[in-house]
Amino acid sequence: MEHLEHPTAEQWEVRRRWFESHIFHYEELGSYLVGEQASALISEVESCFCAGAWAAVVILSFAVVEGNLQETSSSKKRRRSVELLEHQGFGAGYDRLRKRRNSLVHATPESPALTIDQQWDDRASLEAEAREAVVLMFQAFYSQAGT
Repeated sequence: MEHLEHPTAEQWEVRRRWFESHIFHYEELGSYLVGEQASALISEVESCFCAGAWAAVVILSFAVVEGNLQETSSSKKRRRSVELLEHQGFGAGYDRLRKRRNSLVHATPESPALTIDQQWDDRASLEAEAREAVVLMFQAFYSQAGT
């Protein structure tokens, strides 16, 4: 069962380099307004990504988006994630990520968001979904210019 096996050192490094290339890209562009907790969670996302824990990557990527928007918001009032996304003008990709995270976290017994069969047989599409989540996470995380 591939998803329960340790990735090879080569797989880990390829995944790590892909992930960190996004960090380097944005850091070279300038200064950003980023939250402390969201910054710390990115390390968790990277660990899950390198390990191939694709559903966890999706869940945590949205947690980073939501957490960073909450942390860097000028409002002291906590907002729902959908409100945070709307306020920033984030589009359909973020709403899909939010809904996917919700479906993974809030189970619907008659229609599971993830099955054992998918974990066995659909690794490539789960990885593609995780990669898309990471790209969106970085775009949102580095969306607010700092000083």
